[in-house]
Amino acid sequence: MANHDVPFDGYPFDIQACPSPAYVVDDALLRRNLERLGQVQAESGAKILLALKGFAMWDTFPLIREYLVGTTASGQDEARLGAETFGGEVHVYSPAFTAPEMDVVLRYADHLSFNSPGQWRRFRDTVAAAPRRVSCGLRVNPEHSTGEVALYDPCAPGSRLGTRAANLSPGDLDGLEGLHFHTLCEQNSDALEATLAAFEARFGQYLERMRWVNFGGGHHITRADYDVARLVRLIRDFKARYPHLEVYLEPGEAIALNTGFLVCSVLDIIDDEIPNVILDTSATAHMPDVLEMPYRPEIIGGGLPGDKAHTYRLGGTTCLAGDVIGDYAFDAPLAIGDRLVFTDMAHYTMVKTTTFNGIRLPAICRVDETTRAVRTVRTFGYVDYMQRLS
Repeated sequence: MANHDVPFDGYPFDIQACPSPAYVVDDALLRRNLERLGQVQAESGAKILLALKGFAMWDTFPLIREYLVGTTASGQDEARLGAETFGGEVHVYSPAFTAPEMDVVLRYADHLSFNSPGQWRRFRDTVAAAPRRVSCGLRVNPEHSTGEVALYDPCAPGSRLGTRAANLSPGDLDGLEGLHFHTLCEQNSDALEATLAAFEARFGQYLERMRWVNFGGGHHITRADYDVARLVRLIRDFKARYPHLEVYLEPGEAIALNTGFLVCSVLDIIDDEIPNVILDTSATAHMPDVLEMPYRPEIIGGGLPGDKAHTYRLGGTTCLAGDVIGDYAFDAPLAIGDRLVFTDMAHYTMVKTTTFNGIRLPAICRVDETTRAVRTVRTFGYVDYMQRLS
C-alpha cells in the first residue's frame, strides 16, 4: 500500500488539485478499511455487505468488491444501483414498500427483509410469482437499546422499525427464511454482544427454521479502538450454536470511516467577538449530521477554541442562522481564499446532501493510492439543482 501520510504542504494530498468545495476519498485509506473487513469475514465466516445508505460512491465499487460480497439497499433505486454498479448479492429492506416499488425491487434483490408480518402477507404472492428466486426475511426489534442518541435508536419505545416478539402471531413467519435486526449506531462489539443476547432471548425459538440472520449495521469495525477479536468470537460462537445459518453484517459507516475529506475555501471573515468565517460549504447542505447528531468535525491543523492563537466560528453560505459548523482555533490567522480540510467526510455526506438555497453540491474526487494524484470524478451545476424541482 502507498504511504498516505506523505504530506503535500502539510496535507495527505494536494488540496489545490481539486475543486472547492469537494469531497475527496483517499483510496489508500479505503483499502485499509477493506482489508480489516476482509479479515473479519475470513476469521468469522460472516459475510459483509456495503450499506448504500451510508456510502454509495459507485466510482469506488470496483475496489470495494475486491473484499465485500454485495450491497444492502433501502429501496428500489439503491437496489438497482447496487445490482448495476457493484454486483454480487443485493439485500433490500424498507419500513414499507409500495406495489410499484416492489415490482422494481424484485428485479434486483437476492434477499428481501420486510418490516412487519403485514407487509409480508401483502407481498408474499408477488414474491412467489417473481421470475427470480428471492429469499425473504423479517426485521425484528430485540427491544434492547445501547445507543446514546435517541434519533438513531431503533429500539426506542414505540419504534416503527422491526417487529417486537410480542406482536408475532402463529404463522407470521411461514415462508420466511431469515431474521434481520439493526440496532447499533457507531458502536463497539460489546454493544453487539448485549444486543445478540437480547435477540436470542426473544427470537431464538425461531432460528432453527431459518437459513440466515442479518446483524444489521452500526458496527464501527474500522475504528482504531474497535474490538475485532470480540466480534469474531461472537460470530463464531453464534454460528457454532446455529451452524445452518448464514450470518450477514451490513455496516455503511465502517467501510468509509476516516477515508474522506471535505475541502473548502474561506469566502469572507466578519469581525466580531469571535470572528465569523463564511465558507463555500454548508453544515445543513453538505454535512447535515453535524446538526442532526450533533457533532463537531475535525479540521486538519485546527484545534479547540483558545488552544491556538486565532479562534474563529466557521459557518456556511445558506440563510439558515444555525448553519454553523463550530468554533476552531488555528496557529496563523485565516485569510480569504485559504483552503480548509474537514476530516472523516465520506460516509453519510454525499448520500445526504441537499441543494437548499440553491447551494451547489461539492465535487467528488479520489486520491490514487499509489501516485497520490487527485482525480475529479464529478462536478455539479445548475442543471443538477433545477432538475430536482420540476
